[in-house]
Amino acid sequence: MDASGPGSMERAERLVALAGCQIAAGLAPGDRELLLDQTRPTTAAAGAVLTREGEPGNELFLVLRGEVELWRSDLRLRSVGAGGHFGALSFVTGRPRAASATAAGPVELLVLGQEGWERLAARRPGAALALLQALVRHLREDLVERTDALSLVLRGRTLPRAREVEVTVAGVRRLVATGTPMRQLLPAEVDGKLVVAGLLGQKPVSLTTPICAPTAVAPLTAADWEGRHVYTRSAALLLLEAAHAAAPGREVRIGRSLGPTQLVEVPGARPGELPALAAAIGAEIERLRRADLPFRHELWGTDEAIAWFQERGWPDAARLLRSRREGTAQLVTCGQLYALGMGPILPSTGLVRGLTLSADGGALHLRYGPHDPRHAEAAALPPPGPPSGGHMVEDHRAWLDGMGVRSVGDFNDLCVSGQVSQLIRVAEGFHEKRIGRIADEISARGREVRIICVAGPSSSGKTTFLSRLRVQLQINGVRPVGISLDDYYLDRTATPRDARGDYDFEALEALDLPLLHDHLRRLLAGEPVRTARYDFLTGRSHAEGGPLLALAPGDVLVLEGIHGLNPALLGGTAGPEELFRVFIHPATTLPFDRLTRVSPTDLRLLRRIVRDRHSRGYSAADNIGRWPSVQEGERRHIFPFRRLADAVFDSSLVYELAVLKVYGERYLLEVPPDHPAFGTAWRLRSLVDRFVAIYPEHVPQTSLLREFIGGSGFDGTH
Repeated sequence: MDASGPGSMERAERLVALAGCQIAAGLAPGDRELLLDQTRPTTAAAGAVLTREGEPGNELFLVLRGEVELWRSDLRLRSVGAGGHFGALSFVTGRPRAASATAAGPVELLVLGQEGWERLAARRPGAALALLQALVRHLREDLVERTDALSLVLRGRTLPRAREVEVTVAGVRRLVATGTPMRQLLPAEVDGKLVVAGLLGQKPVSLTTPICAPTAVAPLTAADWEGRHVYTRSAALLLLEAAHAAAPGREVRIGRSLGPTQLVEVPGARPGELPALAAAIGAEIERLRRADLPFRHELWGTDEAIAWFQERGWPDAARLLRSRREGTAQLVTCGQLYALGMGPILPSTGLVRGLTLSADGGALHLRYGPHDPRHAEAAALPPPGPPSGGHMVEDHRAWLDGMGVRSVGDFNDLCVSGQVSQLIRVAEGFHEKRIGRIADEISARGREVRIICVAGPSSSGKTTFLSRLRVQLQINGVRPVGISLDDYYLDRTATPRDARGDYDFEALEALDLPLLHDHLRRLLAGEPVRTARYDFLTGRSHAEGGPLLALAPGDVLVLEGIHGLNPALLGGTAGPEELFRVFIHPATTLPFDRLTRVSPTDLRLLRRIVRDRHSRGYSAADNIGRWPSVQEGERRHIFPFRRLADAVFDSSLVYELAVLKVYGERYLLEVPPDHPAFGTAWRLRSLVDRFVAIYPEHVPQTSLLREFIGGSGFDGTH
């Protein structure tokens, strides 16, 4: 706050405004002049934090001009306009602030401190007594109003709420007042990791969530998978708020994830503009972070939210809300900009630390700082540069734009209007065209290519991609012979374990490499080989349980599995010139709004949940519990080698979540509310709920999606 500012009031204007203040209106004119002399005039800009809940303070604030909003946790209590006051409880009692106050717009205030009060009492005791009586009278009225409101909450139902509830924290049961915020029951850190949210039962919620029923609570840190979502979502919202202030009128949106970094899109920006824009937004991020503004969830009427987003140029959010069944929508903000609420957020901007925004490779890149568990990995990487597979991603986005599908809301509108069949045909045709081009690249290298390695993270669609690639190669006169690396897993009991003691199926050592190398050498030498087979239901490996294979002159061997790009996989059985490597993963996903988009990682997890529930005997809870170790294994064993790929294939299908929803909703509902996987299951249910469903019979038998939902035309073929 500044003692004065542009357009601040003159003394005569302040006296007139003071006469209109609730607690000073009854004073004689001379007493008001004396009161004015004991105060300090100050101004504040929109968004400025004037007082902070829980901090010490013994000053009384009188509002002369503008409007101030009072908050307790993330609950908006009321607004105070010209003539009002706030801070009375701390002023009278000397206790810490019971609420935070922020400037809704430019404001001008008078601040009465204890020294000024004592001078007024010494010089004019009658005026001081009258002022104190007015304060007490207004405090009484406010207390009666708040008590009546609480009574409606506690008793405005057939069964009244209890005033206290039993909560279990770290195994200890305790009674707390109904409405106690989660934050008051949990530590700020656990083992040095920032607590970003709480688990209410097993469901992640914001730390400002009030406890209103008997439950168990536990901390969720930024190191947890769901906790990282909370932290990065909050940090991204802070970035958008900073961009809104630093570059008003400029469209800025959160783009796709590039591993430990986040792409930030600025449509229409020239590369030369980006460094200065990154610096301006970065400076504003730091200002907002130091101001420690509250992140807030607000419940809006759906129609009101649609109108808000339409007026401010967020058509993607408005279209998504039009397909909602509910009459209300949750929005999130930390200032002037609002976005769709997609889950818990941090209590305030001050908890976000170490964000860096840079202009690299013609784009803006965000790194989330030390609270992100991938921070060490990001710090060790060179500047991001152009993302891998960028050409295919750009082509993908170009045809989506051509069909008018730029967001989930656009997609839903297309489904409702009956145009989804054409969208499916174009999506599948795009895949086929790209696969044909990869086959052409392989054929152009002639007979020097002996092995094609197809690799990618879990559930990226490697098996079906390979089947379709075989067709395209045969069209070009090349006969492929395929081996799945999944059939070379060791017995489950012999599988190595990770640091947590879980099976590490993503480790290269989970494969029977000596057996694989023996089979490869013999095949390349022209010998017939009875290949291996792995039974996922029993976890048993059968060294000669697979088909009998042989390579004729000119045939090419195709290896499919997560380790296909790892140089150690082949054990020297073939030289680099004899290899063609393909990396496959879903890269293109649709945004919900400028803040949030579908995560490719969530997409792969949903694919895996549906597939494994069908064919491998694993429940959704099993897969969710194993997923963090899967991701860790991918970061160690798969993604570091994607730079070695000769071609990259984007396996995403714009319509697939609408189909996976048909299966995924039920499978996710099977996760019990008291299971540790419930929080992720709840979030994934919320994700698919935002899509209009498409029945599986619309999916072609040759689609990559059939690998996960069943009914593939390639089943049983090699």
